[in-house]
Amino acid sequence: MTTQYESPAVTAFTRSAAAQARLHELVPGGAHTNARGSDQYPEFQTPIIERGEGARVLDVDGNWFVEYGAGLKSVTLGYGYQPVVDSVMEAVRGGVNFSRPSIWELRAAEQFLEMVPTADMVKFAKNGSDVTTAAIKLARAATGRDLVAICRTQPFFSVDDWFMGAGQMPAGVPSAVRELTVSFAYNDLDSLEAVLAEHPGRIAAVILEAATGTVEPAPGFLEGVRALADSDGFVLVFDEMISGMRWSSAGAQSVYGVTPDLSTWGKALGNGYSVSALAGRRELMELGGLNTDASRVFLLSNTHGGETTGLAAYLAVAQAYRERDIVGIMEAQGAKLRDGLVSVLAEAGVGAHIPIMGRASALVFGTKDHTGAPSQAFRTLLIQELLKRGVLAQSLVISAAHSDDDIDVTIEAFRGAARVYADALAAGTTDGLLIGRPVAPAIREFAAPRRLGA
Repeated sequence: MTTQYESPAVTAFTRSAAAQARLHELVPGGAHTNARGSDQYPEFQTPIIERGEGARVLDVDGNWFVEYGAGLKSVTLGYGYQPVVDSVMEAVRGGVNFSRPSIWELRAAEQFLEMVPTADMVKFAKNGSDVTTAAIKLARAATGRDLVAICRTQPFFSVDDWFMGAGQMPAGVPSAVRELTVSFAYNDLDSLEAVLAEHPGRIAAVILEAATGTVEPAPGFLEGVRALADSDGFVLVFDEMISGMRWSSAGAQSVYGVTPDLSTWGKALGNGYSVSALAGRRELMELGGLNTDASRVFLLSNTHGGETTGLAAYLAVAQAYRERDIVGIMEAQGAKLRDGLVSVLAEAGVGAHIPIMGRASALVFGTKDHTGAPSQAFRTLLIQELLKRGVLAQSLVISAAHSDDDIDVTIEAFRGAARVYADALAAGTTDGLLIGRPVAPAIREFAAPRRLGA
């Protein structure tokens, strides 16, 4: 990369603060995604991004940051990855939306099903919520059942009513809809069996992530869920939004050797471009097609489903994964990052309070207070100190664009932040060190009393 980055030291967020305040006047929540909200960052450090290059982003105040969790984990090749840009521009020049399917749709479908051989058919969309909801609709149509069982120990599956009504933000969802979703615990086959026993013959779908960034499937768990699907008749859905393209280009299902009936994909498919996918068994997918005698499902029929830029981006991403071991690169760089951070945190005496957890390609950090309890205030303090040192990190989810230099900058930022964290631990409080209010959970029922410009 040829860009000459400014010093990692960050001193001002003046323009960002003004832009964030204006966003709050115009956009509910001040952002178009909860996880990007100003309540997720220290009160006076809410950078508004101008552009990105590789693994770094530039805010409107001219500050460069090494960034993690890029595009909410959707960017695995880095910002401005030229082959993706070129592919998208080729599509743009030829027109992005037509009255008939474009050749991009055929190319993308062929490529996806070659990449994910456990699926028979695929249908593309623009966001993850649409395809997970489509999977639930197919399951209900196929089984004639109405209940959905979600993994309650995993955070998010959809913005749609079937999921949101069962969580922390049910406002606007009718109670009758809320009652159609039940839950079980990850790695607890007994809890799923109990749900099936409580609602015999009523569970249409069981949806879960095969694994998360911090928790691997216990031996026999996924196999047990698959066996229950076969015996009970519910449709097994794997959410591959994060694990697809991070665990493997063929998804977590290929890593663990358990094939779902349907799987849902998004995020890294397009390196940040808008594209998602529903894939699975032909007999289920055809319920939304023309080759069925059953009552048809209105499946992912929307104006922009075949829009070409996301499909073109996906094809370039798939090509990159064929040419290089992108997953291997992320795992190697993530392991290097993890080892370096564990070392500097131990040196500062805060290793037990800032645990580094998860798969190397999807690392996260914990933040505990002086009592060892998880703490939003201490999390905010750590993010605050990292921002000061040129690192933008809600997580440590890496990309293949993170260079050794990016990792070195991050380790040094943590070294400095750890000293401040240690002072807070010694004092038993973040008072006097944390500027402003603590961050809040992204999904919660009531808004915290934060300044709108924060």
